[in-house]
Amino acid sequence: MKDKKALPWFFARYALITVGCVIYSLGVALFLDANSLAAGGVTGVAILISDLLDGVFPINAGMLIMIINVPLIIVSAFFFGKRFTLSTLYSTALSSLLVYVFEQHAFKDMPPLTENLMFSAIAGGALFGAGLGLIFRMGSSTGGSDIVVKLLRKKFRHIKTGIISMSLDVVVVCASAIVNRNFDLTFCTLLSIGVFTLFFDWVLYGGNSAKLVHIITTSGKAEKICVGILRELDIGATYVDGEGAYTGGSKRIIMCAVRNYLYPRLRDIVKETDPDAFMIVSSANEIYGEGYKPHGGEEL
Repeated sequence: MKDKKALPWFFARYALITVGCVIYSLGVALFLDANSLAAGGVTGVAILISDLLDGVFPINAGMLIMIINVPLIIVSAFFFGKRFTLSTLYSTALSSLLVYVFEQHAFKDMPPLTENLMFSAIAGGALFGAGLGLIFRMGSSTGGSDIVVKLLRKKFRHIKTGIISMSLDVVVVCASAIVNRNFDLTFCTLLSIGVFTLFFDWVLYGGNSAKLVHIITTSGKAEKICVGILRELDIGATYVDGEGAYTGGSKRIIMCAVRNYLYPRLRDIVKETDPDAFMIVSSANEIYGEGYKPHGGEEL
């Protein structure tokens, strides 16, 4: 049975990786590269080294990107296994090919969509972040600094992936600004990195976030609320017995995790059943268990 399910998931995973590569490449080709804003990560490091060595030991930035990527791919295979490394090779090759096709063929004769650096930074950062977030969510990457980010994420598990990626990019961009002294371009590049981080984390973590709700009510009304929760929302709930500190009366607490889009209906159920119920609502960034992330799943 497991083998029968594995093949459809394999094709679905690579289909979503492909979609992520298309979105990522459109952001790079139409907005970031078109306005010289894609300057973070390994690409930025390669350009920086190439500029520093210019006149002393000339070396092409593209060659440097390849030289830097080779040991990173080897490290990836050692730490993250064959599955991640093979999909990373696929993502890296496809995204590079798509950027080339978009820039040199598909949109070659088309005038730039915009010459406004700020708009390009926002639009390009959003597409870049959304595409790369989808690729990461499918357990892959586009090589380069993505592998460094995943390695750092293993060490600093309390820091989100997008924040680590942004920190590395900011260091590279600021170093480039010192060398090249183009501060207008640097500002817009930093803006694109900020937008990238927002969209990257939104796509990577958004589906796992939900609300943790505690509903404090009476025993009789708690059962009616739970019937509505189970029947209309199809989510689980847990009873906790309690006692009011002021009244000394018995209370029943319903604890449940609900996805954000279902939360308004949960509020309606509580309001219709017990308008006097006391509700405590907090954000739940990660939830493990049935209907959510498996305990043995990869940390993103």
